[in-house]
Amino acid sequence: MLSIAFKEWAVICEALASGRQSLILRKGGIAEEGGVFRPEHSEFLLYPTHFHEHKAGIKPEFLPLLEHAEATKSPMGTIRFTHFVRVESVAHLTNLDDALALDSQHAWTSDVVKQRFHYRTPGLFVLNVRVFQLPEAHVVTERPEFAGCKTWVTLDAPIDTTGSAPVAKE
Repeated sequence: MLSIAFKEWAVICEALASGRQSLILRKGGIAEEGGVFRPEHSEFLLYPTHFHEHKAGIKPEFLPLLEHAEATKSPMGTIRFTHFVRVESVAHLTNLDDALALDSQHAWTSDVVKQRFHYRTPGLFVLNVRVFQLPEAHVVTERPEFAGCKTWVTLDAPIDTTGSAPVAKE
């Protein structure tokens, strides 16, 4: 059972769900406590969002995933949960070259990585994750307190993850 959800660009959720990506790069949102992301949870639902997502920030080979995310977007006022992740390791990178060396493992362009790395104070968190598909999609009402630049959202009711299957890495 999981009631913690992690807001992420829908295209990144698609890349994780399809096995094309197994890490999450995170800086943190302005609504984070102290403006800083903290890897607080070891398992969480993927909460696809289109907030801040932009085509120019995605590598060309991932654009079909962006198109799919747009075409299958949840109706306004709802969130569709289909996957959760288990964090296998966390690293905080303070060297931009180390962050750029991960290029083959994610969908962001190097410009987005650089922008995120340098936002406020230099650095990025890297979460290596194992992705699981829920046995069935769960649609919940999107509440006003979920809005904004925050990473973690607590749902009103937990979602049962029993029977979830690991996503195979490409």
